[in-house]
Amino acid sequence: MALTGLPALTSSASAATLKDGTWCNPAQGYFPSGGYYGAARGAYAHAGQDVTNTTGTAVYAAAAGTVVRRGTAVLTGRTGNGLVISHGGGRYTYYGHLSVFRVALDAQVSAGQRIADMGATGNVTGPHLHFETHSGGLGTTTNPVTYLAARGVELGGGWPSIDPGASGATVKAIQYLITQRGTALVADGDYGSVSVAAVEKFQSAKGLVADGQVGPKTWPVLVYSLQEGSSGSHVRGLQEMLNKHSAGLVVDGDFGSVTTSAVRTYQSVNRLTVDGQAGPKTWEALVG
Repeated sequence: MALTGLPALTSSASAATLKDGTWCNPAQGYFPSGGYYGAARGAYAHAGQDVTNTTGTAVYAAAAGTVVRRGTAVLTGRTGNGLVISHGGGRYTYYGHLSVFRVALDAQVSAGQRIADMGATGNVTGPHLHFETHSGGLGTTTNPVTYLAARGVELGGGWPSIDPGASGATVKAIQYLITQRGTALVADGDYGSVSVAAVEKFQSAKGLVADGQVGPKTWPVLVYSLQEGSSGSHVRGLQEMLNKHSAGLVVDGDFGSVTTSAVRTYQSVNRLTVDGQAGPKTWEALVG
C-alpha cells in the first residue's frame, strides 16, 4: 500500500452545492482492513483510500482533467505504477498500483473515462486501487472518502447524489429517465429549474421527499431494468452512461446487440454479473 512522503494530511468539508455531477467513482470494490486514510504506515500515514477488487478491474478518471504524471513511483513514497490527474484549481487525484495504463501522459480526460486497470504493482499484499485526492496543490492530501462524499460520490460504489444546478452526462441520463416516466425533457445535461420541477413531481408521486436531489432514495425508483429489445428514452439514458465510461455508442434508444455487448463489457471489467441486462446493480455502478 502506498505511503505518504511529506504531504500534510488535511480534512475536507462537505457542501451540498458541490454535488454538481462533475465527480464520479473511480473504481468498483470494497475497503480493505487498514487501507484507510491516515492509517499508520511506519513513520508515515496512509495518504489515500484503498479500493480492493481483482487485477484488471476498470479504473476511471474521478473528474475531468489532464494526466500530468504517468509511470512508476510518480509521487514520493508511492510504489508501483501510478497516474496523477490535474483538475485545475490546485486539485489532483492519484491512482496507484495499476496493472495497465489506458491513457497517455498529457492526455485530456473526461470524468468517468477509463484511464487504467487495477493491479498489484509496487509494495502491496494484493490487487487494489490506491486512490488519493489532493487539494490546495499536489502534495497536500485530503480524505478521499469524505472529499468525494461531499461531491455526492460513494468511493468504491453506491448511488450518487445530484443536486439542482448540476450538469453533464449523468444529468442527461436523469432527463432521459424522467422523459420515459412521462414528463418530456430536453436532454441537454443542464439540471435547471424545468428538470428540477419534473424530478420533484416524480418524487412526490412516488412518496419521496420532493427536494429535487437525485440521490440514493430516488435513483432506485427512477431507473428501469432493461435488456436487449428494449427501446425508448430510458435506453438513451443507459447509452449515455455507458458512453461516459468509454463505450462509444450511438445514443439512439435501441437496446440492440451493440448495446448488449457494451453492457456485458462494462459488467465484466467492473466485476458485476455479466448477463447483458441493465438492472439496478449495473445502473448503480454506471451512474456512480
